[in-house]
Amino acid sequence: MKKTIQYLLKGLAILLPIIVTIALVRWLLVTIEAWLSPVWLSVLGDHYYLPGLAFVSFLVIAVIIGFSSRWTTLNRLWMLPGRIMERMPVLRSLYATLTDIFDLMAGKNFAKESVVLVNFPGTETKLIGIVTRQHNQARDKLSQCLGDDEVAVYLPMSYMVGGYMVMVPRHCVTPLDMSPADAMQLVISGGLGKGHKENS
Repeated sequence: MKKTIQYLLKGLAILLPIIVTIALVRWLLVTIEAWLSPVWLSVLGDHYYLPGLAFVSFLVIAVIIGFSSRWTTLNRLWMLPGRIMERMPVLRSLYATLTDIFDLMAGKNFAKESVVLVNFPGTETKLIGIVTRQHNQARDKLSQCLGDDEVAVYLPMSYMVGGYMVMVPRHCVTPLDMSPADAMQLVISGGLGKGHKENS
């Protein structure tokens, strides 16, 4: 009986990530298809429309928007819907959280040595974190709260979306040769993930 339970848990560990990944990809494809396919159907008609054309056009639109954001005027235009949502009480927190997560995973506005080991004074404990602010790096309240020799570090938590922001002296952090995305994946998986292994 014990062996059967072990095999069951092993099978679930193999199947569930596959099922969840497929379900998320399917949801994304269905959502994009539902939004954009009526546009293509009205232009091409049922006879010339091909399944998947909506998703391909979505990727092309994303590339065009990303490319055009290099110009200040267009970038402000694309950022306008987000600024509107940031002013709405219900959507503000959700939108800001999702934006921060995507920026963090993409490594946006992070320096090369942004991933660090944090060694708390008086202990031998070390945590992996991401430097988010330095003194006078930006004109915000957090940067102004930091001392000349302090940095703000985000410490993600394992197996959940959350973490802590701590302000520590510079001598307590040691840079790691790792991207923010790899650091997040490593910490969130509790060190058990496979995606952070070095390429052989």
